[in-house]
Amino acid sequence: MKKYQVAIIGGGPAGYTAAEKAGKAGLSVILFEKRALGGVCLNDGCIPTKTLLYSAKLYDTFKEAKRFALECTDFTYDFKKIISRKNKVVRKLVLGIKAKMQEAGVTVIEGEAQLKDKNTIICNDESYTFDNLIICTGSETFVPPIKGIENIDYWTHEEALSTKEQPKSLIIVGGGVIGMEFASFYNSLGTEVTVVEMMDEILSVMDAETVQILRDEYTKRGIKFMTSTQVMSFGKSGELLNATVVFEGEEQFIEAEKILISVGRRAMLDKLVSPIGLELNERKQAIVSDKLQSNIPHVYVCGDANGKSLLAHTAIREAEVAVNTILGMTDTMSYQAIPSIVYTNPELAAVGHTEAYLIKHKVSYTKKTLPMTFSGRFVAENEGFSGLVKILIDTKTKHILGVHIVGNPASEIITLAAMAIENKLTVDQWNKIVFPHPTVSEIFKDLL
Repeated sequence: MKKYQVAIIGGGPAGYTAAEKAGKAGLSVILFEKRALGGVCLNDGCIPTKTLLYSAKLYDTFKEAKRFALECTDFTYDFKKIISRKNKVVRKLVLGIKAKMQEAGVTVIEGEAQLKDKNTIICNDESYTFDNLIICTGSETFVPPIKGIENIDYWTHEEALSTKEQPKSLIIVGGGVIGMEFASFYNSLGTEVTVVEMMDEILSVMDAETVQILRDEYTKRGIKFMTSTQVMSFGKSGELLNATVVFEGEEQFIEAEKILISVGRRAMLDKLVSPIGLELNERKQAIVSDKLQSNIPHVYVCGDANGKSLLAHTAIREAEVAVNTILGMTDTMSYQAIPSIVYTNPELAAVGHTEAYLIKHKVSYTKKTLPMTFSGRFVAENEGFSGLVKILIDTKTKHILGVHIVGNPASEIITLAAMAIENKLTVDQWNKIVFPHPTVSEIFKDLL
């Protein structure tokens, strides 16, 4: 029986980060992955969607070429080739992860790992023992038990990413991050898109003002939004699929070639709980400390499986904290400045608290906003969209409480705000930092 200092179940962002860090620190490491290194993020999530969205963004640019004094009269796209390029990008990056594991001396086992007890894993009929275990099993798509769903050939994100045929029409059930990114992609390529959302607004956990700007922009582009809407049932209408919904108090019948279910994700821990007595919360997610330790001190849970923040970059940092703790280093996980990004076109990004949170918790704050057009670089590179930047400031301490952006390249500049919040910079301290000119990030200095 082989023994390792660290065993890791799951080869997604948390898993491969933990494996590489522990391996390079000189620990003996074994990583179990039942499907493909990179996890959902690399194979069916973050990377493939961004690859598709970039193709769509370029296509949007060609359509608006005249705004930039360019003539692009003979251009089109090849949907199958867009999907093929996405597959090529994924293959390349998976090979990169494999190379990292080899370089760090990590033993990688392909197969589904099962826990026999608190120190033993069985995989492919082989037993392995360990001193420390890091569970990084991720999450899976939650499919709601809506009447008739079992009778239709619905999509999850996996089918939406792998289809070779572009649908002429698409109903997206769920207006969260995943739903909106697919809405953006298919809308850019001409698919008729309807987004059905049960909450009063899409992207309901994000800043309401910037979300409304994004929704208004996509409404102009032809996406139909049905918020505060409940799906009652699904069915078929010849070659089309349909949904019966309650919208604005009335029952309505909507149809499309495809229906994408995107209402949330749930932790994948079922098979790992009983053998070791892992403690879960009411949402079936692992309960962990700020060092990512579970109720079993040598068992750590990182990434979606603990439900703290279902984001790859959060999982990566959690993995670092877990390994540092195993190595005897002092480290704790902070969730106060985790950036959230919606990679639509324009992008939406946020970090820290929303106004709704501050109002609910009776925190005194000052709000500062500016259109993105106050940035010369933004004006030079964008036409027909003003965007918005919002900074929320603690009235008493002058610390930055939250930053919210709608407009490109929000995803690339939000980290500056995250650093300000994480390091508890005051307005004056942040304002003393020299920003390069001309850059879109100067908008922060303009606001401060």
